Amino acid sequence: MREVDVAVIGAGPAGLFAAYYAGFRGLSVAVIDALPEPGGQVTAMYPEKLILDVAGFPAVKGRDLVANLVAQAAPFGPQYLLGTRAEKLAYADGSPVLGLAGGEQLACGAIVVTGGLGSFSPRPLPCADGAPGSGIVYFVTEPTELTDRDVLIVGGGDSAFDWALTLQPLARSVTVVHRREKFRAHASTVARVLSLPVRVVVNAEVTRLLGDGAVTGAEVTVRGGATETVPVDTVVAALGFTADLGPLAEWGLRLDRRHILVDSAMATNLPRVFAAGDITEYPGKVRLIATGFGEAATAVNNAAVAIDPSAHLFPGHSSDAG
Repeated sequence: MREVDVAVIGAGPAGLFAAYYAGFRGLSVAVIDALPEPGGQVTAMYPEKLILDVAGFPAVKGRDLVANLVAQAAPFGPQYLLGTRAEKLAYADGSPVLGLAGGEQLACGAIVVTGGLGSFSPRPLPCADGAPGSGIVYFVTEPTELTDRDVLIVGGGDSAFDWALTLQPLARSVTVVHRREKFRAHASTVARVLSLPVRVVVNAEVTRLLGDGAVTGAEVTVRGGATETVPVDTVVAALGFTADLGPLAEWGLRLDRRHILVDSAMATNLPRVFAAGDITEYPGKVRLIATGFGEAATAVNNAAVAIDPSAHLFPGHSSDAG
């Protein structure tokens, strides 16, 4: 049976910072994620998108933020168990034992769950059934591949408008179609998009995709109005996603729907199990990457005391070592 001081479940930004902080505290750490590479939702959904609300970075691409977090943790040698999933939780002599997919057991001093939104999948585009096979994407992993293309973005949330900002300088044309007149995206982002040569069609839906083997156009129907055909090479379906906790929902964690309830120490109701990041819930919770960083440090510090009650809750600042 493999042993580790801290098992971090989830390799998104909060999980990667937890791996750094556990190493800084002199704890061995394993990072577990069902995805094949670190970064979680950031890597899977918007690696090239600029993130604007991380302290100290006026703007940083998701891919670069993840790379920096991996580099920050690297001196402490975390183990990465990627492409695998934490499925079962048991206890031996008061300490957690994780059962991983494939049957491997991992004995832990403590667990920090940083699973973000849990397992997630994109909401399908309703008209995609029976549509041409290529040209429909739910995540844009490499924006330059859409250079000089006619891009249709479906949705009215942050992802839709973020992609409009990112793709407008590259694409031949960008059209945003949203079924309502009001948008869920941040008001400042909407204003920036509206100031660009991006066509925004509201109170409308994409009712049909055209093409033979690949998308060449889309029929857009305005509510109570006419249907027009828009030339399209790529449809970006930014309709959000569904998420669930997967096996974690069976562990006996105290939940608020799909979020894990924690206290001010980021402790769950289960012994030696802590949580941080978007997966947590408590009064006044704000779901930001920046918030997750602080929660990860709090979780690891309290986990260190749970592992060794003689340890100090706060080990001092990293700059003190110099």
